[in-house]
Amino acid sequence: MSFLRSLFSGVAGIRNHQVMMDVLGNNISNINTVGFKGGRVTFGELYAQTLRGASQPVGNNGGTNPMQVGLGMTVNSIDTLFGQGNIETTGQPTDMAIQGSGFFIVKKDGKTAYSRVGTFSLDAEGKLVNPGNGAILQGKLANAQGVIPSGTALVDVKIALDAQSPAKATTTVKFAGNLDSSAANNSTASASVSVFDSLGNTIPVTLTFTKTGANAWSWAAATVAPATTTAAGTLTFNAADGTLQSLTGTPIIINPGTGAASPIGGATGIAVDFGIPTATPPGVFKGITQTAAPSSVTPREQDGYAAGVLSNITIDKTGKVVGAFSNGTILDLAQVMLAEFNNPGGLVRSGDNTYAISGNSGGAAVVNAGQNSTIQAGSLEQSNVDLSEEFTRMILAQRGFQANARVVTTSDEFLQEVVNLKR
Repeated sequence: MSFLRSLFSGVAGIRNHQVMMDVLGNNISNINTVGFKGGRVTFGELYAQTLRGASQPVGNNGGTNPMQVGLGMTVNSIDTLFGQGNIETTGQPTDMAIQGSGFFIVKKDGKTAYSRVGTFSLDAEGKLVNPGNGAILQGKLANAQGVIPSGTALVDVKIALDAQSPAKATTTVKFAGNLDSSAANNSTASASVSVFDSLGNTIPVTLTFTKTGANAWSWAAATVAPATTTAAGTLTFNAADGTLQSLTGTPIIINPGTGAASPIGGATGIAVDFGIPTATPPGVFKGITQTAAPSSVTPREQDGYAAGVLSNITIDKTGKVVGAFSNGTILDLAQVMLAEFNNPGGLVRSGDNTYAISGNSGGAAVVNAGQNSTIQAGSLEQSNVDLSEEFTRMILAQRGFQANARVVTTSDEFLQEVVNLKR
């Protein structure tokens, strides 16, 4: 009977609007799920039955159009929408949010998966893991010098909380300040600095400056026993502006007497930098000058330090895990790597808010953050579900379901009338 087509069309509409409601319900259920990406249903026409085909114009007769009756609708696609979710600050330094199209690469049960969820913390072994499911974040580890290897070979991101930064012997000391141009000959000034040997022991060194003539000073270095040194030189200043004109002397070679490698600074000793006679910016001079002001010379910096322990870690926008040590040194410890896909919509949901590669997603391109995507530490990406849009679509699904249900009941009334014909 011809009107039975409407009955089956209505059933198809009911069934498929129920699928739409299932997707909407899942979206709304995950409105507060970190990193969740909402879904969308699209419908398509199922099939059209041809009652009469088309005919082309012949002679004096025009052509006719086909006559077709549709047989309902079907679900055309259920798409995952990877639009950016809002990023909210958490204050947890190991939380991460991705701004862009990338995915975190994680391993669970030995299998690689991809996720936008950045709720990571350190486990008992120092690995960055999702504490909810134990998935281990993947990336690259730095060597002892803080150098991240090249390439895309991935390992578990592991932070050794007992990591140490080794001591470094001093190789350069820089001084700044002023020597009084009005001082009498044989007047002295001094500056003290602590340098480090290869074991991190501090060795106090005192430089004594003695005026030897107009615009001329000598300098000599001395240490406290058991360290010994013999280093001396001269400084000559420009009479016009008091800037350093020339200098002589040898690097400071210190025998520390502490059991450390000797001498400090290696065979070449500690280079002494009294400043370059160049104004940067104009009118501001670095290093030692000689003007009519009290003598005051201080160490500006020295490049040695004692051994240090890891005191803090941060993660920058390129995914580098940076360690700050108690001796003031900063070293890269690891780098979080991201994956990108030609067609992220082709990824397969694999539970725990993770995705797996499918035949239509394309392979994962392992990239550094900071290219197409950046990482924001101390933050999490929220669900990209728009509640107002979901409620609007829910109304559409409900009305679509109701309308198709009315088609079924009306078709049933037709059937009832047909049955009543025998009376």
